[in-house]
Amino acid sequence: MAIRTGMAMTTPIRTATTPMLTEGALHRLLAWTSPGYPVGGFTYSHGLETAVEDGRVRTGGDVADYVEAVLTRGGGWVDAVLFVHGWRAAGDPAAFDALADLAAAFRGSSETALESHQQGRSFLSITRAAWPHPALDAFAERRGDRPIAHAAAMALASAAHGLPLAPALHGWLHSTAANLVSAGVRLVPLGQTDGQRALTRLAGALPAIADRAMATPLDDLGTASPLLELASIAHETLYTRLFRS
Repeated sequence: MAIRTGMAMTTPIRTATTPMLTEGALHRLLAWTSPGYPVGGFTYSHGLETAVEDGRVRTGGDVADYVEAVLTRGGGWVDAVLFVHGWRAAGDPAAFDALADLAAAFRGSSETALESHQQGRSFLSITRAAWPHPALDAFAERRGDRPIAHAAAMALASAAHGLPLAPALHGWLHSTAANLVSAGVRLVPLGQTDGQRALTRLAGALPAIADRAMATPLDDLGTASPLLELASIAHETLYTRLFRS
């Protein structure tokens, strides 16, 4: 399938799951999910700073519990399902734009909206410059100044550059988990080994999360994490803050 933008035809997007990552696709996935990819992920904690401040998160195990809640029933779960549907819709601009609207709106607080939108805009801009593809340019032109969810932007880039869905989704989930664990290491604070123990525990949960996300229809998407949302809302009023969310 080719993407139409006006009368011009652009490079086709592969939207069928392929069994293996090529070396080029692997390099892209490693770059886009690296802490060094300059989207500003290190400045966000998804409400974790509040939970540390009020004493609910004190240990590496607590950090792992918090992040697992984000990934299984909070904003991380929403992003996982939206990532799947965005990847699958990437070859249809109208369908993808509708998914992008939903992804931009599906936030529980102003700070988690900032977290997603700022990283999404940065990811799209940087990826267009460093890993260009006509589909990314066409989406940026259609989107204009409207907010762009990080999950939607990376899903489109993944499909456009031929990354199979399953490994791309696993990379997204791992990156989310690693970023929040890193925030926990700095906030509690924890030793680096404790942080790796937390990440190892979370890695064991990611395959089931990915499988469930790939089987979840958009009509069934929702959250069940009121304490996470309240932590994010309360973060705005903390007297001192290291993170933006």
